[in-house]
Amino acid sequence: MNNICLQTDLKSLKLFRRGKVRDVYEVGDRLLMIATDRISAFDVVLPTPIPMKGAILTQLSCFWFGMMEDIVGNHLISADVDHYPEALRPHRDVLRLRSMLVTRAEIFPIECVARGYLAGSGWKEYRESGAVCGVPLPAGLRECDILPEPIFTPATKEESGHDKNISFDEMAGIVGRDVAVRLRDLTFAVYRRAADYALQKGIIIADVKFEFGMHEGRILLCDEVLTPDASRFWPLDHYRPGGAQPSFDKQYVRDYLEAIRFNKQPPAPELPPEVVKATTDKYLEAYRLLTGSSLA
Repeated sequence: MNNICLQTDLKSLKLFRRGKVRDVYEVGDRLLMIATDRISAFDVVLPTPIPMKGAILTQLSCFWFGMMEDIVGNHLISADVDHYPEALRPHRDVLRLRSMLVTRAEIFPIECVARGYLAGSGWKEYRESGAVCGVPLPAGLRECDILPEPIFTPATKEESGHDKNISFDEMAGIVGRDVAVRLRDLTFAVYRRAADYALQKGIIIADVKFEFGMHEGRILLCDEVLTPDASRFWPLDHYRPGGAQPSFDKQYVRDYLEAIRFNKQPPAPELPPEVVKATTDKYLEAYRLLTGSSLA
């Protein structure tokens, strides 16, 4: 597969939403989600695509959806273009591998985050207060240390800028306590299964971010799941707590932008070919390790 997709324009369909990575179209009462090869960093979409990224995100999400079906249902109807409605067949070359036909669920306005390691904004909060999202943690932890138990650190879904970390009680005030408890329990269950599985494959899943929705009275796991864009993936054989870790996610792109002193405001600079290739290689390696297969 070598077709690069920076943006779609399916004129026969109604555009539902265009996000940082995904273009979403209405297909009757369902949605068509297309993962492009766009990449964002510091909440800015870069002008340079990462070849195969959209296909990797989509196929890895499908892999995890299948693994988690006995824990929670999901919004995936099909990712096989041959099983799509006839109206989508003319777009098969664009849609192949990088698209999902999904149930149109009512998405909860909460990012459900589980952290098994102390990194990112969690590490920053811990240094300031000794807690993350109101969850107190033992003293003396280092950056990227494994936590005694995974913690649940929800965040609001912001239309622009960073999502805002909130406490569990604040989340309960938004979605109701019963729903909040259920979403927290599902987040832990999916994260623990994925983290245990990934460790056997040589990958640490340091943290995860999930979206859930409601459809016909059922809670569904939605959007992308357990991808290098929505989780921190670290190579197990290079894990050394006490500082930042090498990763399979887009941290490589962030590090490059930091090195050239990008001001984190649009427009973003083009990425050089070596950074693009290395980023694709990292995503592909994560996919290969986790699924045991390669993308064709």
